[in-house]
Amino acid sequence: MTDYAHPEVLVSTDWVARHGRDPNVRLVEVDVDTAAYDEGHIPGAIAWAWNTQLCDTLRRDILSKEQFEELMRNSGIGNDTTIVLYGDNNNWFAAWAFWQAKIYGHRDVRLMNGGRKKWLAEGRELTTEVPSVPRTDYQASAPDLSLRAFLDEVREAMEKGSAALVDVRSPAEFTGEILAPPGLPETCQRGGHIPGARNIPWGKACNDDGTFKSPGELRALYAAHGIDGSKPVIAYCRIGERSSHTWFVLRYLLGLDNVKNYDGSWTEWGNLVGAPVERGAAGAAA
Repeated sequence: MTDYAHPEVLVSTDWVARHGRDPNVRLVEVDVDTAAYDEGHIPGAIAWAWNTQLCDTLRRDILSKEQFEELMRNSGIGNDTTIVLYGDNNNWFAAWAFWQAKIYGHRDVRLMNGGRKKWLAEGRELTTEVPSVPRTDYQASAPDLSLRAFLDEVREAMEKGSAALVDVRSPAEFTGEILAPPGLPETCQRGGHIPGARNIPWGKACNDDGTFKSPGELRALYAAHGIDGSKPVIAYCRIGERSSHTWFVLRYLLGLDNVKNYDGSWTEWGNLVGAPVERGAAGAAA
């Protein structure tokens, strides 16, 4: 992992096995809900549910600064705590939590490479014990909105080519064949993609065991679609969780300086009155 631009943001399953219970480490399993965690998790890990704890369900937004602080305080996390995140779906939702932690200025946050999938495949220890953690007085920074793209910026990127748009959804979503992956309720009125976007599905960045591909493989994957750091990048998906994974890859593993996650994503764009939409395979991944 030392060849990545920022290798310090990844830890191995071996590292977690050795350091997961260190006093200054808080291990967090992040999933769409806590069902998998309840069945068995890494010893010492607490759980964050994406659908209730990592989004404002009323405003359809990320956590506010105050909500983020309360989550950290209740999780026993101080400003100097090393947060190690892992989860299902090759760290989809763990990457979403990482992105929010960076928005609010947490200095030391990392992903366990391979996520829950790799830990289970290696037959490592699981427990159903929920650790008791002390409440802290966590203080978040003002949100760093340079990490987040909003609608007006995305529209400008589409119209002027000021940023490369990367649609990380499946080819079937990109072409408009389906509106959302099966079983996922939050969707849109129209299928397709933002005109000019390139389709590079998020999962292409991962190996079969859930770990990230090598720097060379990742550079080749994105460069084949013109994503090489020569212009800013905006990644999007359906609701921002898969695109936070691609944001992590581009910004921290490949070191691209100007990468944003458009978390409004297709559920915003695909519901706009009069917004241009493309359908078909133009821009699709090979």
